[in-house]
Amino acid sequence: MTFDDLEMVFNWRNHPEIRRYMYTTHQIGFEEHKAWFERVTKDSKVELLIFEQSGIPMGFINFNDTSFSGVAEWGFYMSPIAEKGMGKRMGLEALEYGFNDRGLRKICGQALAFNKGSISFHKKLGFTEEGCLREQYYDGTNYHNIICFGLLKYQWEECVLSR
Repeated sequence: MTFDDLEMVFNWRNHPEIRRYMYTTHQIGFEEHKAWFERVTKDSKVELLIFEQSGIPMGFINFNDTSFSGVAEWGFYMSPIAEKGMGKRMGLEALEYGFNDRGLRKICGQALAFNKGSISFHKKLGFTEEGCLREQYYDGTNYHNIICFGLLKYQWEECVLSR
């Protein structure tokens, strides 16, 4: 992701169907978004990516290296106009990139417990549910559980071979 992608990602991130599943659910102002971008692009542990299909931007992915060697957390969302099935394609390519190009041995993800789509998505990609952070997230009205996922490189390789 470059500065040229900032407005596009800003619009995706503020779309109601994306925003409702984020930890920060308010409509983000452009200055706040720009400040986030400037902060994370200075962090060597964070990598921001744009997924493209036939040269058309379709999604956003980020990897955030943890303090453990070879382990990163990921996050993602699709363009609101992306075709059905594009998310799986993006997920597969992102995992391929994470394990093979970045040299990760484990990729971790989280989903709010009410985000059934993200939970299903992680499981379809081969992630193992590793735990539940009970009542971890407060949305201003209610507390919600966070489901934690992990995928090890050897599990990913087994998934790829079985396809």
